[in-house]
Parts: sequence; structure tokens; C-alpha cells
Amino acid sequence: MAKQNLTSQIVTIDGREVRMAHWSPSQGASMHRPLLFFNGIGANLELIAPMAELMSDRDIITFDMPGIGGSPDPVLPYRPWMMARVANKILTDLGFHDEVDVMGISWGGAMAQQFALQYQKRTHKLVLVATTAGMLMVPGKWSALSKMVDPRRYTDPDFMLKNFQTLYGGVTKNEKAHTARITPPSAAGYFNQMFAMLGWSSAPFLPFLRVKTLILMGDDDNIVRPVNGQILKMLIPNARMETIKGGGHLFLMTHSDQTIGLIEDFLGEDEVPIAKAA
Repeated sequence: MAKQNLTSQIVTIDGREVRMAHWSPSQGASMHRPLLFFNGIGANLELIAPMAELMSDRDIITFDMPGIGGSPDPVLPYRPWMMARVANKILTDLGFHDEVDVMGISWGGAMAQQFALQYQKRTHKLVLVATTAGMLMVPGKWSALSKMVDPRRYTDPDFMLKNFQTLYGGVTKNEKAHTARITPPSAAGYFNQMFAMLGWSSAPFLPFLRVKTLILMGDDDNIVRPVNGQILKMLIPNARMETIKGGGHLFLMTHSDQTIGLIEDFLGEDEVPIAKAA
């Protein structure tokens, strides 16, 4: 497996301070399009390090939302379009001026949709993992949702491990490693992430999205039921859906080889090798 370089720093964009990370191939410029990644609610960027290692031949860019991980608390509330603008400026500042592939998981899947709709000309392909169209969604199991809103899932490793199966569903695997990478979000950070999506829905706009889209859902996801993927597939004209058997909400971690294989195949379809922008 190829090695990577990781750069991480606090940047200020539109008056908001966020910690961004850029994984890049150690053997020089990638011949693939960069991948912009949006993480789940309360999730710090260290949680995607295993994914970045498996996709080590491409540039991967992400950032912690305000009050999450290494990003300072937000001074003012924000909406999805504001953070999509932050992401766009981070890409530009890194020297990526052309098309990128965009991926998001759970809460971050909504952000990925927002970015793709807001910057459709910059989005080459879209990958949506365990996510929904926002307000138009089928709720998950109450047993999982009640654990999800409990702050102990971030602050108490024993609570997380004890309730891992109930919370996420699917096959449990590498949960201790996952828990060890968690940095608890601040109360302000978590609240602002929840508030940002209040009333948000991509449903009215997705029929106008002309970006090739891969939707990945776990068939045993306790938080985002698979039918939400079917809703997305119905709304997005150029979308296809794959279901991960035995996959819970974190199938990107528990079924990483299968999932990353599907993503790499999708992103590589009809891909013309390119060099990193100067």
C-alpha cells in the first residue's frame, strides 16, 4: 500500500476558523481527481484516517466543522451553504481549481449533496454513504436514535463500546480502534451541526442534479434505514445504489475493503488520468 503525506492546519475562511486536513500521495502528484470528504455529525477528521490509507493514491481533503475535532467553537450559527462555500475555498487555496469528486457519510452526506448542488460545475462524481435527503427521510430505530443524542457516546468509551451494536447496527468490527480515534465535540459544536440541518432538504433540487452518483447503504443500519437510499436514487436522475449486506451505519469501517472497492471502481469509471493542479 502506498504511503501518504498528511498536512493539517487551522485556516480562516469567511471569518470561520476550521481545521482542515489534506492527505496526498507521497510519491508525487496523483493522477486521480481529488476527493472532498464530509464527515458525520460530531465526527473529527481522524476517524477517516483508515479510509484515507486505503485510498492512498489520491488526494483527500476534509475539515472539522466548527466546534468539532480541532476546529474552534463557532462564533455564529451556520447553514449548509456556508460550509459548502468554506469547502470550496479550501480546495481553491490548496490549488485544486478544477473538478473534484465529492463524498459524504451520514450528516456529511447531506453536506455533500449541498456542495454538489451549489457547485455542480466543480463536482465530477458524488458518493453518498448512509445518508438521506434531509427532512424527507424515514427515521431510524428509536433505540439507536436515543443513544445517538446521548453525549456519552463521545465522552465515555465504555458507553460507546457497550452500545455499539444498538447504536450502529450491523457487524461489529474494529469498534475499539474507532472509539480511540474519537475527539468529543464541544456542546456548541454539536448543537450548531444539528441546527444547521434544521428544515434542510435536498429533495426539491435533486431532480436537477446531473452528477453521476453512487449511493451506498447498509441493510442493517439502525440510524439511516436503507429505504432512504431508495428515495435518493429515485430523486437523482443519474444515480445507482449498492447495498452492503450485514452493514450497519459504520459499514465504511466494518466492510472497508468491499466499500472502498465499490467507491474506487465507481470513481475510476471512464476516468481520464489527470495531474494535480498547480
